[in-house]
Amino acid sequence: MKRLAKWRLFSLFAMMALILSACSGKPYLSTLNPAGEVAQTQFDLMVLSTAIMVGVIAVVTVIFFIVVFKFRRKDDRIPKQVEGSHKLEIIWTVIPILLLLILAVPTVSATFKLADVSPMEKKNEEGKTDALVVNVRANLYWWEFEYPNQEIITGQELVVPTDEKVYFNLIASDVKHSFWIPAVGGKLDTNTDNVNKFWLKFDGEKAAEADNFFYGKCAELCGPSHALMDFKVKAVPRDQFDQWVTAMQDVKEPKKAETDLAQAGQEVFNNSCIGCHAVTPANTAPEAARLAPNLTNFGDRDRIAGILDHTEEDLKDWLRDPETFKPGNKMTGTYGELTEEQLDALTEYLMGLKVTEQ
Repeated sequence: MKRLAKWRLFSLFAMMALILSACSGKPYLSTLNPAGEVAQTQFDLMVLSTAIMVGVIAVVTVIFFIVVFKFRRKDDRIPKQVEGSHKLEIIWTVIPILLLLILAVPTVSATFKLADVSPMEKKNEEGKTDALVVNVRANLYWWEFEYPNQEIITGQELVVPTDEKVYFNLIASDVKHSFWIPAVGGKLDTNTDNVNKFWLKFDGEKAAEADNFFYGKCAELCGPSHALMDFKVKAVPRDQFDQWVTAMQDVKEPKKAETDLAQAGQEVFNNSCIGCHAVTPANTAPEAARLAPNLTNFGDRDRIAGILDHTEEDLKDWLRDPETFKPGNKMTGTYGELTEEQLDALTEYLMGLKVTEQ
């Protein structure tokens, strides 16, 4: 019975370890399916370090069994002592040094390569950069993406071109967060007092395999809804990215409601929501005044609040009680309770905020 109990306990721990490891095989989320130059470099370094560790374990294990079986004591004779052997001391000193060099050289080289953000610092005659730069601002519990060269601000969905470097300025508006797109590159912290910079490159073929989207997450514990602080990345060919930019830039003023119900919803929005949410991409308000995600292209998105399906019912559920879905979010309690008629109207208006044809 004791053996059975131990076996059950072992099985339980094994299952928990498998579940908690969270190694997804999905191409849009898994770090084990690299979909960009940065992710591939980091993956190769991980494979190299793992190979070295496994190799060391294998060699030590073989030596251990050779010693156990070949040199086990058979009588009272004392075996030959090798203490102070210069040959052995040289061997077990040189081998670790060589292994460290094999790991250190590519690691240091990759570190300097990935840290090179000089193209995002070079300005052209127009005072802009030739490289695509995105300013990322992390908030409790949502993400803002600003394209300074294109004069576009959006929220919760990052749109990027494939097969070229995209440079990021990372900052937080409240507490420390961490910007992470698992399939494309390692995480980097977003701080309130300094700007971190890095770049990512989204592989076009891998993006196509993942239906041109990846998940991004916050990788730094930031509050009760940390695990729900997700965002979506649309990685598309350059021509489609340019089309999206043009469509966003063409929005000069809030889109007018097209139906009577949507018009009623726009009135609700103007009375209850517009103090925090903008519905034009060229939001010139300072960062401190941008209190909630930009909703210019809300109707084009695939997620509500980063975690819910983009359906009318899920939107109504979110509007009724945001706290249920994201505890501690800043939207909770910021407006009065809406009637079902107002919810229907507001949902109709928000779902109509589109800048691209579906």
